[in-house]
Amino acid sequence: MTGSFGGGRRSGSAWGIFVLGLLIGFIGCSRRASLPPAPPEEPRASPSIQAPVPATPPGMPRPYRVFGRWYVPLADARGFRQSGIASWYGPEFHGKRASSGETYNMHELTAAHKTLPLGTLVRVRNLQNQRTVEVRINDRGPFVGERILDLSYEAARRLEILGPGTAPVEIEAVAVPEGVPVDLYSGVFTFQVGAFTRRENAERLQMELEPRYGNARIVETELGGTRFYRLRVGRCTHLDEAAAWEARLRADGFRDAFVVAE
Repeated sequence: MTGSFGGGRRSGSAWGIFVLGLLIGFIGCSRRASLPPAPPEEPRASPSIQAPVPATPPGMPRPYRVFGRWYVPLADARGFRQSGIASWYGPEFHGKRASSGETYNMHELTAAHKTLPLGTLVRVRNLQNQRTVEVRINDRGPFVGERILDLSYEAARRLEILGPGTAPVEIEAVAVPEGVPVDLYSGVFTFQVGAFTRRENAERLQMELEPRYGNARIVETELGGTRFYRLRVGRCTHLDEAAAWEARLRADGFRDAFVVAE
C-alpha cells in the first residue's frame, strides 16, 4: 500500500540501510546496566533523498544518501583491505532492523560498513593487541567522523574494545556474499519535519499537520543527555514516492524535512 499527500503512514524497511537505514532496538534494562556505553552514534539511517541521484550501471548496487552525503556500495569485495578506527553499537539497537533486512543481534558476530557488499565476511584485527575476529557485514555505517567499521557488542568484546569504545583496526574481506541483491528502493518511509526539546511544541505541530499529511506522530530519542521529540508525518513504500513527498514538504515551508526509512 502506498501513501498519498492526503494521508498515510512507516522502518521496518526492506532496506538493507539503508539504509538506508536504517535502526536496531532496545534490550532489557537489566542487561543494559551491565554493559559499558557504546561510542556516541548518530541514528543509523535517516537519509535525505534529493535529485540528482548518482547514475547506477545495470547490475550495480544502488547508491544511498545519509546526512547529506552519497555512498556508493562496492560491486565486489574481492581483495578489499582497509585500516582505520572501529567502534561498536549494542543495546540501543538490539532487536531493530539492520540494513540487510535482518534483525540486529548484538550477541552475533556482525558489523556495519558504509560500502562493502552486505553479506561480506571480514577479518578484523585490533592493531593495539593483535586480536582478530571474523564478522559478517549486515548493516550500513558508521556515519560519525572517520570511523570505518561499527562492530556488534560481541565482536567488540572479543577484540577487547568495549571499554575504550574505539580502536585502530585493519580489516580484510575473506569471503564475498552470494545471493540476491538487497532492494534499497522499496520499504516503508516517513518524513521528519522537526525536532523539539519541549514535547508540547511537537504536539502543537502534530495537531496542525495530521489533517494535511496524515500519520503525524512523535518519536522520542535521547542524544548527549538531551531528550528530543521528533515529529514525523506521511507514509509511502517506494523511494520515488519518497522524493516527491520530500519535495512537497519543502515547498510547503518545511525546508529541513527529510526521508526516514523505518
